[in-house]
Amino acid sequence: MNLFAIALAIGLAAQSPDTPLYQAEQIFTPVEPQTHAPAIVEMPNGDLLASWYGDKIVGLEAGSDASIFGARKPSGQAAWNKPFLLADTPGFADCNTSMMIDKSGSLWLFWPTILADSWESSLMKYRRSTNYLAPGSPKWDQEGLILLKPDDFGPQALSLLGNRKIKPPRGVKATPEQQIAKLSDPLYQRMGWANRCKPTILDNGRILLPLYSDTFSISIMAISDDHGANWFASKPLIGFGNIQPTVLQRKNGTLVAYMRENGPLNAIRVCESTDNGMTWGPVGKSDLPNPGSGIDAVKLANGHWVLVFNNEKNSRATLSVAISEDEGLTWTHIRKLEDHKAGRYHYPSVIQAKDGSIHAIYSTFITPEDGDATAKAKNLTLKGIKHAQFNEAWVKKSK
Repeated sequence: MNLFAIALAIGLAAQSPDTPLYQAEQIFTPVEPQTHAPAIVEMPNGDLLASWYGDKIVGLEAGSDASIFGARKPSGQAAWNKPFLLADTPGFADCNTSMMIDKSGSLWLFWPTILADSWESSLMKYRRSTNYLAPGSPKWDQEGLILLKPDDFGPQALSLLGNRKIKPPRGVKATPEQQIAKLSDPLYQRMGWANRCKPTILDNGRILLPLYSDTFSISIMAISDDHGANWFASKPLIGFGNIQPTVLQRKNGTLVAYMRENGPLNAIRVCESTDNGMTWGPVGKSDLPNPGSGIDAVKLANGHWVLVFNNEKNSRATLSVAISEDEGLTWTHIRKLEDHKAGRYHYPSVIQAKDGSIHAIYSTFITPEDGDATAKAKNLTLKGIKHAQFNEAWVKKSK
């Protein structure tokens, strides 16, 4: 057998779904300034595109506040190319990113711009591109706002709230009573929605962009039935602690939203819809723990579900991946992506590539205990964006 045939055989063996596959790398050398909340897509040519928000990266400065950055990993290449600027709103902070390639092949980038130093002043924005395969930042064909006008949900929300209080989000000066009053205010019902996880494209072509409100710790879906030309609001998912949803569709059409816990329950929240995301049932909690951190999920080509989350009640020092073979009824295979005594590994985004492998991207906050010698000497927390590629066989190999 010649060398080419040997190399080909080795390559095919490595890509076999029965052979464990795992490899990982930082997209750039971790830095002290903020880098956070990444997203990832696979492009039609097999390249990977990552996005995140931050203050500064590899010689690139944000405007007057946080900006959106990106980087590419060409197909077959071990390292990521140099980061570049994806979006910047001068004078305002641009934050959480999510992306998708729609059924027409267009690339979409979603993010909120913060108008008044708090998440309840979020304004949802997007950019769309049909010319994005060349190196560097995509050439944007269109950009705009996603404005939602939900039906008045104040009476329902107040009924579900009962005697509980709503804690004002960080950066907001208000009493719990003043925060509750906002539930019936049209402005706060329409403002303050932000994204975190990627859109879900349903079997019928409908696009669901999962959003959440830090004002009330509830979620909602921005819905488009015309390929993103127009967006309207679903009924909200009201659990007062359920934020940053990720949505999967069962074979029978039922939608399941898994959400970060933003309250005292320390468990991943869950809610279902049987009408393509227009209305949602009661918000409950799953058996999976959550320390108040972001999660993400993806439905694989074979029907299995993959969930990436912090499998702890009080710590982000570990990050795990779980597989369900029965559409979320049980999660029988769980393996750690990260397991450290210190640091935080969080805000994952997960996709499946055309070759069947799974790609997860997430924020890494590396403390001096886990950092390099320079970080230890200066007592710095270094922040990075890490990418891991693996397959089901790797997850199932060990718990």
